[in-house]
Amino acid sequence: MKISVITPSYNQGHFIQRTLDSILNQSGNFEIEAIVMDGGSTDETIHILESYGDRIQYVSESDKGQADALNKGLAHATGDVIGWLNSDDTYEPGCLQTVASIFSHEPQTQWLYGKVRIIDEQDCEIRKWITCYKNWRMQPYRFSKLLTECWISQMGVFWRREAGEEVGPFRVDLRHAMDYDFWLRLGQRWPGRYVDEYLANFRWYTTSKSGAEFVDQTGEAQAVAKSAAGDYKLPILMHKLLRARTVAIYSTLRLFRRSN
Repeated sequence: MKISVITPSYNQGHFIQRTLDSILNQSGNFEIEAIVMDGGSTDETIHILESYGDRIQYVSESDKGQADALNKGLAHATGDVIGWLNSDDTYEPGCLQTVASIFSHEPQTQWLYGKVRIIDEQDCEIRKWITCYKNWRMQPYRFSKLLTECWISQMGVFWRREAGEEVGPFRVDLRHAMDYDFWLRLGQRWPGRYVDEYLANFRWYTTSKSGAEFVDQTGEAQAVAKSAAGDYKLPILMHKLLRARTVAIYSTLRLFRRSN
């Protein structure tokens, strides 16, 4: 089995070596295809990418955003299974062996999602209460529940290449919720397979896209859920309520940080 991991990148030289090492240091009964789609970085990123030689594939050119970079990466991917790991996040040791084993032994599984820790710039775990909340929401999988809130962390998701091709590419008109939109399209077609293991780490810091633009991010996610809901009415009402709660919490945390 070959697992293709696509990493969109732009000026993440401070983190990208940790990201790539977490991919390439995986071992098991699978082949790794590491693909970096760089948006034309001007920092040390290209020098770091070149240092890996033929262990990775990379393209550095301007793009139309993260979704466009992902779609370009998908066009290069030849793996049986696809993963998406941003250039500041990392995989846990043993992640890809777990993924390969599930897809090898469960032909009915078309996509899966696992637990993800939140880490800071120094790789220390933070915001454990958010992780506990997401872990609680992850099971059992129901499409109606996924409509209420995106409790799936992108770096902990893998899918069969054929399944991704069937539901179509990432939406380039979305800046924040292209992952959620993709999970909803997968989840409407096949049930997500929950993995009760930590597969990856999401790096949160104040200047990251998630850290700096959470209001826009949650608003776009709400619009995506509404578009996918069809006859589901109650889940969208719940989504609005949960979004209001999330924005209030994150706004309070931001004010607290500024006051300290």
